[in-house]
Amino acid sequence: MSNVVPRRLRMNRAARLESAKHWLPTYEGRDVVKGYRKWYGVSTACAIIELRQLGVKIDEQRLIQAKRTEESTARQHAKKKQEGTEKLAAEEIRPVESDENLAYIAGYTNWGFPYGVTMEELEAEDDPF
Repeated sequence: MSNVVPRRLRMNRAARLESAKHWLPTYEGRDVVKGYRKWYGVSTACAIIELRQLGVKIDEQRLIQAKRTEESTARQHAKKKQEGTEKLAAEEIRPVESDENLAYIAGYTNWGFPYGVTMEELEAEDDPF
């Protein structure tokens, strides 16, 4: 039984560096960092660090910018996750809406009119006969 994910995407750093020794001479694209990142499924900062270990000259500013971008993205994901958790918690404690006609308001029409279960329907459901 074969794995669905290609082997190169499951490699650890040592295996990637060994593999990249053979991949690097065959790369024909314009941006070796982007090519490495996509081929091996690593972050931009990781690609820069590993390519430097293989002897590729890459500007220090590019590494600094890549790390900043990754940190910013991580903060955004954490913030979004926190907001989602807070939203779920707020929905769980939301009180049941009702008015003089409806025992439970399920929602509102495009015109703003409520719809849901009426008091009569609720009472008829509770009455066995």
